[in-house]
Amino acid sequence: MSTPHRQVSVPLGDRAYEVAVGPGVLGAAGRLHRELDLGPALIVTEPEVAEHHAPVVVESLRDSNVPVRAVLEVPSGEPAKTYASFEHLVERLLAAEIRRDCSVYAVGGGCVGDLAGFAAGTVLRGVALVQAPTTLLAQVDSSVGGKTAINTRAGKNLLGVFHQPRLVLADVATLRTLPPRELRAGYGEVVKYGLLGDADLFGWLERHGQALLAGDEELRTTAVERCCRIKAQVVADDEREHGGRALLNLGHTFGHALEAEAGMDGTLRHGEAVAVGCVLAFRYSERRGHAAAGTADRIARHLAQVGLPTSPQQALGRPWSADTAIRQMQSDKKIRSDDRMPLVLARAIGGAFVAPDCSRDDIAAFLHAESEN
Repeated sequence: MSTPHRQVSVPLGDRAYEVAVGPGVLGAAGRLHRELDLGPALIVTEPEVAEHHAPVVVESLRDSNVPVRAVLEVPSGEPAKTYASFEHLVERLLAAEIRRDCSVYAVGGGCVGDLAGFAAGTVLRGVALVQAPTTLLAQVDSSVGGKTAINTRAGKNLLGVFHQPRLVLADVATLRTLPPRELRAGYGEVVKYGLLGDADLFGWLERHGQALLAGDEELRTTAVERCCRIKAQVVADDEREHGGRALLNLGHTFGHALEAEAGMDGTLRHGEAVAVGCVLAFRYSERRGHAAAGTADRIARHLAQVGLPTSPQQALGRPWSADTAIRQMQSDKKIRSDDRMPLVLARAIGGAFVAPDCSRDDIAAFLHAESEN
């Protein structure tokens, strides 16, 4: 696949695909679609993106004589990830006469990617999916790896399928229209990649993160590419999260519980929750004697410099009781025991590992201590 943009390969045998990264990638959609022979396209997008970026994809596809059967809007953010939204989207895909030889394009943020990806993985028992993420968070994380899901009353992302895309179009030019808060939230996931497996990346972010957020497109392209390379390798080693892929959940068990406390309505952004979750994971790692004292403070300093929250109180704007936090953490789909839970901890920045059986009581004691600080 020839493209002037940077490429990251996700090596999954006959399900392998490329992530195209750089400004202007959406304009190459038609050519890349034809090279992969993905058939007629149906676009799933959200209102803001339908105005700014989806037309670029549609025009590129039509210029390459790819039939576009429908452009379907879904709600923005977490409200997209409901049973009702899923049902409505599937019915509209079927009304547009989607066939097995068609492809679904998810053009928007991570929630659109999750919803459209779940629909593509289940309608007609599965059709081709192209992820075209337009937020920093989605470009570095949710668009790569094939995890798709919607939320339920019991918790976040509890109904879904693994459905790998055929192509990912990470156009960093779309980040120009992203509100500053959304950009910072995505940056929380960028930091996570440095913390879990690339200390050099974290050091690079300490030097360049503020310029990246201020608009430097070359830095943005480099950050997205480096994060996608880390994720591609982790996914290739453990596609269905039986082992090493769990490292990608650094900060997420704490973070998802924070989102649940905030109501999962977008009041607290996912990347903001992950940023706080990473600080808590490193503080707990220090408590357990895994990481050197002061490591979490270094991380918190960098996150604070770029305007991200570093504590539950900051993220929620109010106290978060340890008992409530534990209950919310135990609703996580990764928890398999009432008194033990797995957490991703770290021995150092870039040295994450899975601690499979952390004590519920010890985590509660840690959270009690944190709530008093």
